Amino acid sequence: MTFLILTTIALFVIAIVRLMNVYDLSAEIRGGRTDDRATEGESRNMAWLWALFVVWLLGFLAWQFFEYKDDLLPRAASAHGPAIDNLFNTTMVIITLVFALTHIVLAYQIVKNYFRNGRKATYFAHSNKLELIWTVVPAAVLTGLIVYGLTVWDDVIYPKAEDPIVVELYSKQFDWTARYAGKDKVLGKSDYRKIDAGNDLGLLNVPEANDDIIVKGEMHLVKDKPVLFKFRSRDVIHSAYLPHFRVQMNTVPGMETAFEFTPTITTEEMRKETGNEKFNYVILCNKICGTSHYNMQMDVIVETQEEYDKWMREQQTWRQKKATASAESIIQ
Repeated sequence: MTFLILTTIALFVIAIVRLMNVYDLSAEIRGGRTDDRATEGESRNMAWLWALFVVWLLGFLAWQFFEYKDDLLPRAASAHGPAIDNLFNTTMVIITLVFALTHIVLAYQIVKNYFRNGRKATYFAHSNKLELIWTVVPAAVLTGLIVYGLTVWDDVIYPKAEDPIVVELYSKQFDWTARYAGKDKVLGKSDYRKIDAGNDLGLLNVPEANDDIIVKGEMHLVKDKPVLFKFRSRDVIHSAYLPHFRVQMNTVPGMETAFEFTPTITTEEMRKETGNEKFNYVILCNKICGTSHYNMQMDVIVETQEEYDKWMREQQTWRQKKATASAESIIQ
């Protein structure tokens, strides 16, 4: 239906353009006006049409905002989320006001100053006052936004928690793997040259890696417990995007990036709030990384400390997985 509506609108516009061409050709055949310059009446009509278009445009944008404002971003579910949302909303309010004001002034000037016979435009080469206004005012507003943004960014991006959950999020075409640091709170080192069928992350045979826990499909976090994500990529640049937590960080081959945040709403609480029993937080890839980019996602479960501890006891450590794989290879 949407395609049919858009097609109909496009065909209508094309038909109007063709009718205008036919009108011009018929005027030439009848020996009508051949001067391409607009008449006073045509200028007046175009000026008022432009003013009507600006009114329609601003009204249409206002309708879109109130109709779809709940779909812009989901509710923030992290400690730093409200600060990010406030920065976003402040910026959007300023941009929207400037956009509306400039278009209203533009429409007013077009209606006021459309072409009239015998009327000449006022010309002046320079105005220090105007130059000062449109340089200082935007510079002051942008400086305020930049300082505000840097303050929020400084509070959000630099790790401050003393005892966070340490998780490595490993990306490759086209999936995510989560690796939790064990009781030592240290992730074992890795080397891409050690990657093979039984060692997808290229972990080295060091003591720090033995108690690491590797999971796929879904990962678990604790409500009100800080988590320090460390990101790596095997192949191309991916981007870990967790929209509800207001987190996005590129995963870059050959280097480690990081982001720390604190979940504030459990999955069950969000399911009740949204009325969706199947709701899950999700990690998405926000870089077009290949043919299956759209399918590169991983569920995130936020739960209580007790539920998290129970889930962790059910997981195998890297040492246990290696022992199980070794036993299976002997049996085979």
